Amino acid sequence: MADAPLSPIAAFARAHDPDRFLTALFMPAAVREAFFALIAFNHELARAREAATNPVAALIRLQWWRDAVTEATAGKPPRRHEVAAPLHAAIVSGALAADDLTGLIDAREPEAEEEGIPTREAFGAYLRAGAGGFAVVAGRLAGAPPEALPLLQRLGALHGLSGVLRSVPAHAAQGRCLLPRDALAEAGLSAEGVVADPGSAQGLVAALAEEGGTMLDKAMTEALPRAALPAALPAVLARRDLRRIARGMPVPRPRGLGDRLAVTWAAFRARL
Repeated sequence: MADAPLSPIAAFARAHDPDRFLTALFMPAAVREAFFALIAFNHELARAREAATNPVAALIRLQWWRDAVTEATAGKPPRRHEVAAPLHAAIVSGALAADDLTGLIDAREPEAEEEGIPTREAFGAYLRAGAGGFAVVAGRLAGAPPEALPLLQRLGALHGLSGVLRSVPAHAAQGRCLLPRDALAEAGLSAEGVVADPGSAQGLVAALAEEGGTMLDKAMTEALPRAALPAALPAVLARRDLRRIARGMPVPRPRGLGDRLAVTWAAFRARL
């Protein structure tokens, strides 16, 4: 029997965030479509700065999504947008909470700051609120107990770190750098210099990857309830990516068989 065709929002999630799409396959079937909407929403938030010509335009894009969430909560019709409509349905059904989604929008505002992210502490807060916040929302959607959410947030933040580090060249091509300015200064670098020559940050990127990998290895030894596992599976890819980045190796795009099997095996044995 042929597999059922993907819904439009599932196809969107697969096209724009294949890593999270892979882990979505292990979410409970009843909430999988809502999770695809969450993945797509997160992608649109990430695009706010990428697609904007200036920081103000990025903030306007974020406000558009804030308004879309508010309107769904107020019972207004969905906006005519390929992601806004399924997101609206997930909010109206109660699968996704407006406060959670607004938190993810707020977490993207540092990306629109012209001066970048000033300190390691601010960088950590950005990762915890953004990728970490995504993992918390995913955990709630999957039915994870409240006591598992802090660990999910740490795992999600480290997944976010791997994403930032592997995206340094892509961000530079967009004229931006998300590495903390104090860490750049300690390495004798500047954000402007990294934008001009992303390779100049290779040493700092490797050091941050090694540091993050150590933290992730420790976090992944902590007990995680089975219900929280689908939301934690991106950490499997993050650990593999951080090891690659620390060694100066590329992260494969698209994912190879080894990465896909690692996620599948973790899900099968219900342990990171």
